[in-house]
Order: sequence, then C-alpha cells, then structure tokens
Amino acid sequence: MDIKAIVKRLISKYGTNDPFRICDLRDIRVLDEPLGNILGYYNMIRRIPMIHLNECLWDNFGLRQFVCAHELGHAVLHPKLSTPYLRRNTLFSVGRIEREANAFAVELLAPDEAILAAGCSTFQEVAATFRIPDEYVMLKRVDFFML
Repeated sequence: MDIKAIVKRLISKYGTNDPFRICDLRDIRVLDEPLGNILGYYNMIRRIPMIHLNECLWDNFGLRQFVCAHELGHAVLHPKLSTPYLRRNTLFSVGRIEREANAFAVELLAPDEAILAAGCSTFQEVAATFRIPDEYVMLKRVDFFML
C-alpha cells in the first residue's frame, strides 16, 4: 500500500492537509468525548463514519490534530475495520493497521512540499514544526530530501 500516494491524492482532492477540514468535507463526524485513557478511535455506525476524540486533547492541539489524522487514516485506509472490535474479539494482529494509520497521519500533517518550504532537514525539526509526536516522525518517508 502506497500511503504517501494516497495522502497526496487526498490533499490534492480537498486542497488541504487539515484532518479536521478533510473530515468535514468527507462527512466524517468528529466527536469529542470523555474516553478515559483512550486518545481516540474510528468506527462506522449505520454507514455513518465517526471519529471519537478524547475531550482531554483540547489542551494539546498538536496531539489532537495527530490523533484526528491517525483516525482519518483508518477511515481512508481501513473503512470497514473496527480496531477496538479486532482487539477484543479476534486473534488478528492490529499492529500493521496501527502502523499504517500512524504513517498516514505523518504523511498528511507533514507533506513533502511543506517540509521543504519550512526548511526542515532533520526528523526532529519536522516533529517540532508540524507538531508530530517524536516517536512517529520516523515513519515519514525520507524521499522528500530528494525533491
């Protein structure tokens, strides 16, 4: 799966890399709820896609944006899968699915053109500039240095 190409098409189609705006344009409901220690999750009920974000994320815009982008990744890459259901009821490994959603979020929030425009040359600069958690920024495909 070429996540970078999928994200590029999505940004081109909607004219933005803002996950909240893309959700709005795709009619994906974003709900803020008390979720305890869960940051967020994606599900679909009666063919209505929804992203649930922990209301405590309002205190950290960067993390809230990343979680929304991650869950949008599930909506785009895995629209019919319910990872909470898979975790509870199957032996299916959700590791690959979560890695793909994280990579989607990084590619969406830090597109190559924006990185070049910002003059970032290290992963740490990308993380700080685009508010991407340090542990995920390494998922960014490094071919942006070749443009």
